[in-house]
Amino acid sequence: MVLRSGKLRLHIGASKIHRWLALIIGAQLLLWFASGLLMSILPIERVRGEHLVARDSGETLAPAQQLVSPAAVLRAAPGPVRELRYTSLLGRPVAELTMTDGTVRMHDARSGSPMARIDAPFAVKITTAAYRGTGAPAAAAMLVRAASTEFRGKLPVWRVQFEDAETTRVFVSPDSGRIVGVRTGTWRLYDFFWGLHIMDWKNHENFNTPWMMAFAAGGLILAVAGVVLLYMRWPRRRRRKVRGVSEAAA
Repeated sequence: MVLRSGKLRLHIGASKIHRWLALIIGAQLLLWFASGLLMSILPIERVRGEHLVARDSGETLAPAQQLVSPAAVLRAAPGPVRELRYTSLLGRPVAELTMTDGTVRMHDARSGSPMARIDAPFAVKITTAAYRGTGAPAAAAMLVRAASTEFRGKLPVWRVQFEDAETTRVFVSPDSGRIVGVRTGTWRLYDFFWGLHIMDWKNHENFNTPWMMAFAAGGLILAVAGVVLLYMRWPRRRRRKVRGVSEAAA
């Protein structure tokens, strides 16, 4: 009799926990499923804007070009250099220096002399050369501090917006001239649901929020309570219990 009473209390307790957690966590579970479904449907190449902007220009250095030696470039460097690479920027050979503090500087690969940072007109030229769409570029704007969740990389950065259906925005580093970010309407939709998915509604980047951990733990408890109820309400088990009561009564 005591055992039966204990099982009854377990059944009632699991039922209450399951009911209340379903009410509290159910809405977030729907958001998890909906956001996960949408993010799995959207092709990641489209989210990154690869169909509109080619980040890698594919430019190469011609073998016949007379380039200054690495030693000459290093002598003109303002400090210790961690990496030196030769590349091409809109057809101009460039020596790209990565300093030990992480900053990037560009030198002319023919003379070894330092180059000025990328200005607004040059940033527009870089993005226009990489752009595959039909929209016209607007003026470039320099971002010196994070004003939104669209760009989380190193600042300052040039932002060039194109007048197209996706409201494409291309971000260019003023130090290296590289395209460091592409944002489209598809990316913004993906990022919005990503923020809902990880429950970081402000910055959309912190996966370890207290809300996320609390609701994940609640979802686990909800599942465990459901398993307990499923076991206790299993039809075969209930039939066996009814048969045992009938035989005892006979």
